Amino acid sequence: MLDAYPIDNNLRKGNFSARMRMAILYDKAQELNGMVIGTSNKSELLLGYGTIFGDLASAFNPIGDLYKSEIFEFAKFLGVNEEIISKPPSADLWEGQSDEADLGYTYAQIDEVLAKYVDERWTKEELLEIYDNNLVNMIIKRIYQNQFKRKMPPIAKLKSRTITHDFLYERDIKL
Repeated sequence: MLDAYPIDNNLRKGNFSARMRMAILYDKAQELNGMVIGTSNKSELLLGYGTIFGDLASAFNPIGDLYKSEIFEFAKFLGVNEEIISKPPSADLWEGQSDEADLGYTYAQIDEVLAKYVDERWTKEELLEIYDNNLVNMIIKRIYQNQFKRKMPPIAKLKSRTITHDFLYERDIKL
């Protein structure tokens, strides 16, 4: 299919591939009367390291509140084969792609800063006293730049009752 639509940019190719992969998963879920389970973790979600309507799409995400490094720990606890756990994280969207190479830091480095900034509510200034300036700035910039990926798309309010504006409550739905 990509031959019909040549893409010479790895990011575009990766996003396209992620969306096609998710379209197939949703189709299979429909066929099997199933549901698509999300695989994005807290690190990826905060950094925006995912594709809207691609790997970020799901009906339910059981690991979205666990950092990537916690996923590795959980996999060890479950007895997942070490070969799988130690494989460099990759969305496998193009040949040789690596999450950590794309981000410029390991998930261990990233998660340490993310946990302090998000969960422990450290300030940027507190982080900069301990961590690499480029790492801290990259993380904070990505968190704010990619906030839109963690929200439903905004709906223009044109009528008196608009979904997500004033049609919010279960009480509004009557069977």
